[in-house]
Amino acid sequence: MSTSPLIAFVGARIFDGNDWHESALLVRDGKVERIGPPPDDCRLVHVPGGCIAPGYVDLQVNGGGGHLVGARTDVEQLRAICATHARFGVTALLPTLITSSTAVLEQVLDAGIAASRQGVPGFLGLHIEGPHLSVARKGAHDPGHIRPMGEDDVVRLERARQVLPHLLVTVAPESVTPEQIARLVRAGVVVSLGHTDASFDVALTAFRAGASMATHLFNAMSQIGNRDPGVAGAALHYGAVSAGLIADGIHVHPETVRIALTAKAGPGRIFLVSDSMSQAGTDIETLTLDERTIYRRDGALRLADGKLAGADLTLDRAVSNAHRMVGLDTGRALAMATSDPAAALGAADQGSLRPGRPASFVLLDDDLRVRQTWLAGSPVEAASIRQKDLHVNVHAEC
Repeated sequence: MSTSPLIAFVGARIFDGNDWHESALLVRDGKVERIGPPPDDCRLVHVPGGCIAPGYVDLQVNGGGGHLVGARTDVEQLRAICATHARFGVTALLPTLITSSTAVLEQVLDAGIAASRQGVPGFLGLHIEGPHLSVARKGAHDPGHIRPMGEDDVVRLERARQVLPHLLVTVAPESVTPEQIARLVRAGVVVSLGHTDASFDVALTAFRAGASMATHLFNAMSQIGNRDPGVAGAALHYGAVSAGLIADGIHVHPETVRIALTAKAGPGRIFLVSDSMSQAGTDIETLTLDERTIYRRDGALRLADGKLAGADLTLDRAVSNAHRMVGLDTGRALAMATSDPAAALGAADQGSLRPGRPASFVLLDDDLRVRQTWLAGSPVEAASIRQKDLHVNVHAEC
């Protein structure tokens, strides 16, 4: 039995990823021991109201803190990106590489493997978005690197998955075969459809082959039409498929989000992603992508031609937007950033505050602003931290 002190976090409602509790969060050795009344002999941490929720899980993070996943990525850059998003309540994330050369892809995979081996806090694995996409739906991706998937590509991803905790790959059915999708899934890779102009039937074939996600629902994919529901319709129709969504009020209209949430049935869920770029956590106004300038204006990131290039968003704001702009209740909005993405990725140890899980959680005020983030029981800097609001009693009377 551990002799480490039991720490009880009291003073806030607790959302465990599915349900609400009016009690205390009990933590020992960096793990959740339980949610319940604190015992007499414990260390009390009084938090200033609001709510405690599992740390956010972001499956699409292109960068942060001035760093963009790409040609210069190494383990320290991944560490900095994870630390930046921890300030906004994210305790598990997938750094995301968009369409690049094979050399850059291999460099990022090597950096991710190093981050995994070193136990970089918050590093959950990698998301490789491209290069096996559709030029017709390329968005801000460089069409010069978009190409069909070959045998070498499959082997590279299979090998990377053997050492990465999680690997998510976004592909278009136009550039991969159902057999390739099935092979990647057998290797433990999560396959998502995105940047695709495929028909409803082609998308269903890819989902039946094992693809289980759709990347940034409604964006860079064929839309719901009167004669062909497209990839967007297939993602909403196919029950086991989950879909990431950018809730900034720009990428997807709030009413479209409401319609999608009503339409989505089955075990698959719609979850929130930030799709943030290097601007997250900084005040920079311009950034560079493949020698192209991205402008940060009016809550969006756009190329000179006005095309969206990622999102000027962090996951805490996405949660707030889902609650206030879309009208979701607080628990549903929080689940879309915690238990839902964790379940979609198959990350069983993330997104909830069940006993035995890492004590990675976030303290939010009544407006869902981040007050403090904890990673495996240890506090980290938050976006608006006020340490004086936390009052600790050691062996206090509970």
